[in-house]
Amino acid sequence: MRRRIRENLIHAVLVAVAFSSLVFLVGIVLVLFREGMPIFQKTGLAHFIFGRDWYPTYDPPSFGTLPLMAGSFLVTVGAMAIAIPVGVASAITISQVLPGRARGIVKPVVELLAGVPSVVYGLFGMQIMAPLMMNVFNLPTGLTALTASIILGIMALPTVVSIAEDALSAVPGTYREASYALGATRWETISRVLVPAASSGIVTAALLGMARAIGETMTVLMVAGGAAVVPTSFLQPVRPMTAAIAAEMGEAPVGGSHYHALFAIAIVLFVVTLAFNMVADSFTRRFQRKVAGG
Repeated sequence: MRRRIRENLIHAVLVAVAFSSLVFLVGIVLVLFREGMPIFQKTGLAHFIFGRDWYPTYDPPSFGTLPLMAGSFLVTVGAMAIAIPVGVASAITISQVLPGRARGIVKPVVELLAGVPSVVYGLFGMQIMAPLMMNVFNLPTGLTALTASIILGIMALPTVVSIAEDALSAVPGTYREASYALGATRWETISRVLVPAASSGIVTAALLGMARAIGETMTVLMVAGGAAVVPTSFLQPVRPMTAAIAAEMGEAPVGGSHYHALFAIAIVLFVVTLAFNMVADSFTRRFQRKVAGG
């Protein structure tokens, strides 16, 4: 009797903890939409999304978020151009090339990069990368979209490497053995058998790395330059959406249009990140079915 009561109590606690995450998510969504929707009624959704001017403190103010979204898109694409090839190559090296002892050292070290505070990456970007970019490209400032892309690419690496390596390691050993039995070399086995078999997991790694990059705040606030203009080059300063929220929320009067506009930007970020995670989850399920079928 006592054992059954204990099991029921543990079950109830686990169910409550599981549902608490759902409650928190619903609460976040409700707060975002409650505080962000008023700006859509004032400016219109089309102007808010496609407006080219972000001047929230002007009279009259302008709340066009296209420069902010373009800045986020630019630095995220730049970060992924760095993180995906380097991350997948690193995952292949860790999974298929390094011996077991070295693999047990390298992978934890790579994953430790995820625990470095983002402000440390920001300081590295300001003190090392920004002066380097300024000197190499002869720019008036090194705080540009390119600098932010490089730092975000480094920050996204642990996510890409860890998930891609897990996907490669999960491919059944019979695939590799069959390839070798047919006379394929190690590189042919990796490129034509293992990578295609783990493609869904590698795509998942790329999508989660992209979500990590687009949601980063402190680093882009420190190294992107903070210019709310539609960029035409990686060598221009930009202001991504996350940086705008972090920089301006403290100055926005509660309940004012600027305040509601920043919450509306958060809605856009939430929807984009949710879409990335849903697509990544679908690829993860596809990879699991592929491995189970193999």
